[in-house]
Amino acid sequence: MERYERYKDSGAEWIGEIPEGWEVVPIKYNLEVPITDGPHETPEFINDGVPFVSAEAIKNDRLDFRKKRGDISIEDHRRYSMKYHPRIGDVYMVKSGATTGNLARVETGIEFNIWSPLAALRPNPSYLTTGFLFFFMKSREFFSAVELGWNYGTQQNIGMNVLENLRMVRPPIEAQTAIANYLDRKTAEIDELIAQKERLIELYEEEKIAIINQAVTKGIDPDVRLKDSGVDWLGEIPEGWEVRKLKHVAAMQGGFAFSSNDFVPYGVQLIKIANLYNNELHLERQPTFLPNSFLETHFDWIVASGDILLSMTGTLGKRDYGFAILLEGDDERFLLNQRVSKILAGRDISTELLLYILRSEYFLNNLFSLPSGTKQGNLSNENVMNISIAFPKKLDEQSAIANFIKIETCRIEAKIEKTKKIIELQKEYRTALISEVVTGKIKVTEESTS
Repeated sequence: MERYERYKDSGAEWIGEIPEGWEVVPIKYNLEVPITDGPHETPEFINDGVPFVSAEAIKNDRLDFRKKRGDISIEDHRRYSMKYHPRIGDVYMVKSGATTGNLARVETGIEFNIWSPLAALRPNPSYLTTGFLFFFMKSREFFSAVELGWNYGTQQNIGMNVLENLRMVRPPIEAQTAIANYLDRKTAEIDELIAQKERLIELYEEEKIAIINQAVTKGIDPDVRLKDSGVDWLGEIPEGWEVRKLKHVAAMQGGFAFSSNDFVPYGVQLIKIANLYNNELHLERQPTFLPNSFLETHFDWIVASGDILLSMTGTLGKRDYGFAILLEGDDERFLLNQRVSKILAGRDISTELLLYILRSEYFLNNLFSLPSGTKQGNLSNENVMNISIAFPKKLDEQSAIANFIKIETCRIEAKIEKTKKIIELQKEYRTALISEVVTGKIKVTEESTS
């Protein structure tokens, strides 16, 4: 890429050299009005009013009004607008919470208002364009400066007085326009590539689900003769298979209500709902420990290799919680907290096949068939154990099906991981490109934007 002819020291180590004719000044000197935010009170929400947005509406560099906090009255909107009234060209940054640093530009003229987690910056058109401000604030250099300015209370946040005094690069207006146009085009191209790869991952996930569903309901022999299962949602199953309720082939043990007074810094780890995430056991999530002596006094709640775990509480439709998890090849033992249950396969069904049955779409559709409008799913042992499942009578056929699923899903997982790495590389390239361009390491002209 082409570079500018001459460079000078920016005076800021984190920015480095900048082209001659460029400046480095505090953000506040580039704004039409001081940085402000929305009201610090909780408004009364109404139906069919003025959209009221907060941090969750800043999604993928845009304002997503589908994620608005609610609607407020015209009277509240007018009152809040005395402090700040949104205008096309403003830039919002989330200044508190887990998404601190997320950005969006105001690109609509509809009436709306914002809450206090959002900082509003209004560029002075004599010094700064909206596009350049937006992309500079997206650079890794600026985000690093934001991180250094974070305060930590119950959550990370940055004060507006700190934000307005952070320094930024300021090229001439013509260069700002060229840079913003170039980055709008290039980042849109990169985002489209990322979207394509994300869609590919979705297709891979669908393929994986289809393989599991087909194998645990029809087997792996395409020429096998089928028979009626007697269960509507199961349909036909291979001859030589049987249908039984889960309670007739497996046992289920709920967790124990351990007291927080018993928690210790180190010892035997307690498995909680938070540890069951995205179809895997994540011991690093909110680790909690009990004395090792509890293994002797709470024997029924020990979890060991070969147990299948199931969360009994979660948000309906959000299946990060609720999936079964198998602990394989690990001699370590754990204790089981309340609202998590362990399922132990009986002698008629292999643990490996049972795990895939529990992960299948047809089983989960039954597991999550709670009343309409229910947001929080609270399962009982009876809910789970009364679901009917189909499986081969022969253990060697069960093993063959489980091995087939394992091989095929591992093949797909390898594709998913490769695609995820490509996405990460694209995101890194996007970030690096923005940083190189807005700090002048790469020269952008009007010709390069076309």
